[in-house]
Amino acid sequence: MGDTLYPWIKAIHVIAVISWMAGLLYLPRLFVYHASLPADAASSAQSETFKVMERRLMKAIMNPAMIVTWLLGLFLAWQSGFYASGWMQAKFVLVLAMSGCHGWFSRMVKDFAADRNIRNHRFYRMVNEVPTLLMVAIVVLVVVKPGFGS
Repeated sequence: MGDTLYPWIKAIHVIAVISWMAGLLYLPRLFVYHASLPADAASSAQSETFKVMERRLMKAIMNPAMIVTWLLGLFLAWQSGFYASGWMQAKFVLVLAMSGCHGWFSRMVKDFAADRNIRNHRFYRMVNEVPTLLMVAIVVLVVVKPGFGS
């Protein structure tokens, strides 16, 4: 691959990561507000608005951003040869965990859409920290590239 294409692919990868993270950080915040509605408001206009916002965020931003992140990230790891590095393997595990978090949030979107949410707003406030902690660990691995395992 030409030297001019690699930085563009890397830039698009970073943009996709930022977009994905924005969704992973915002969606639980929507859940906090949605879960804070009174129990008798499950089918209210406000609840319906949250349902639309949650669904659109997941389908229009988060899902495409995650797919682009994965595709370009795997390509970059392969192209650069970093796939054999210990830090990259640790990052891979953390990105798998982030993807699991994404899937878990997707399940929550479906539960809210079907008025099946059983958790309170405090639960979602705590859940909001999971992607943050994963992101911090991933960024440290990418920037510091610690030499464990390689």
